[in-house]
Amino acid sequence: MTEGVRTIIYPVGNLDKAKALYSRLLGVEPYMDEPYYVGFEVGDQNIGLDPHGHRLGAVAYWHVDDIEAARQELLDADAEPVDDIKDVGNKFIATVKDADGNIIGLLQNA
Repeated sequence: MTEGVRTIIYPVGNLDKAKALYSRLLGVEPYMDEPYYVGFEVGDQNIGLDPHGHRLGAVAYWHVDDIEAARQELLDADAEPVDDIKDVGNKFIATVKDADGNIIGLLQNA
């Protein structure tokens, strides 16, 4: 079902300041630098900055082969939907939350 957590997305209020900070922290320049998203690759890890994200904190995204099936399995196990499946270019993402309100991200490469 999963390849593990390989993507973490941070909601940010000031994209330019966050980009400068994460560039220094990670020691790399972004591979994607757009007004709606800045992404970094460090090894097998993807770190994203989202100026339009929710303000509940970072979301870890589990990489899955079939996002519809993975989302449904979590909903069947009493997770609550947060966002429907969205096409974000060459990926599909969705979020659910567990009984304690922790957000779980799912990501499928297109």
